Amino acid sequence: MPPSPAVPGPATPGDDRLADLRTLGEQLPRFMRLVHALKAGQSAESRAALILLFPLERLGPLRQGALAELVHADPSTVSRHVAALIDQGLVRRVADETDGRASRLVVTEAGRAVLAQVRTDREAHLARVTAGWSAADLTTLTHLFGRLLDDLAASLPSEPAATPVAASPREKP
Repeated sequence: MPPSPAVPGPATPGDDRLADLRTLGEQLPRFMRLVHALKAGQSAESRAALILLFPLERLGPLRQGALAELVHADPSTVSRHVAALIDQGLVRRVADETDGRASRLVVTEAGRAVLAQVRTDREAHLARVTAGWSAADLTTLTHLFGRLLDDLAASLPSEPAATPVAASPREKP
C-alpha cells in the first residue's frame, strides 16, 4: 500500500480530525498494552526471537545487520536472538553469494513449522475476537490498519526501503 497523501495542515481545535487523532492517540497505546497482555504467557526472549522469523520468511535470506535495521532493533540484541534461533534449529546461516566472507540467515523447515503454528494461533484468536463482525468491517479494518502501519513505517527516520506485507486479494481495495 502506498503511503497516504500528505495531510493539508495540522488539525485545529474544534476540528473533527483533531478529535479523531486524539482518540487514535489514546487507542494505539491501549492496543499495544492489550497485545503485550496477550503475549504475557510467553517468555519475552523467545517471543522476541520468533518475531525475527517473519521477515526472514517473507523476504528470504538476509544478512543479520539488514535484519536488525528492518526490525529497528539493536544489532547486539538481534545477534543474541539469532543465536537462540540457530540453537533451536529454526534458522541457519548460508554463505552470501555476493560476498563469501558474509552470511545470510535462512528459515529452516522447523522454523517454518513454528511460524505456521504462530499464525494458526493468531488467526484462531482473531477469529474468536471478530466473530461478531461483518466481513466488510473486517476487510475495512485490515485495509486501514495496514495503511496505518505502512505510513507509520514510512515516517520513521531510519526506515529502510519500505517493504509492506503484500496484501492478499481480499485485502486489496
